[in-house]
Amino acid sequence: MADEGTRPRGGAVDKLGFAHDQIVLEYGYDDDVDEAFREQVQAVVGSALEGEDYTGVVDAVLVWWREDDGDLTDELVDCLALLEDGGFIALVTPGAGRSDRVPAHDVQEACNTAGLTASGAVPLGEGDQWHAQRLVGRR
Repeated sequence: MADEGTRPRGGAVDKLGFAHDQIVLEYGYDDDVDEAFREQVQAVVGSALEGEDYTGVVDAVLVWWREDDGDLTDELVDCLALLEDGGFIALVTPGAGRSDRVPAHDVQEACNTAGLTASGAVPLGEGDQWHAQRLVGRR
């Protein structure tokens, strides 16, 4: 893992709000995820991402979500229950060119129902394969 002082600044990881010493839980990992992005998150936080069996409170939840993964609202509500005060969800969905893309209105509806506010989408990597949004609870 890169030291906090030597890692590159900027990019999607910083825009989403990942920071050194955060505990990050990851849901939805599969063989199609952006491994370079995952490695950048781990370098920034300074440790491996926690798996879906982790039961503690976390600073952030990284969610890889595809069109056929189920009910997004339920997933977001479950994630909220695990977050420390001030924590956030990084929702990563397929880009426009993919068949498993999640329509923007579905994300907005799930956020509204779960009581979350979404930031603008940040593209990850090359080729518009994934987009990430920071989701936070409404104040």
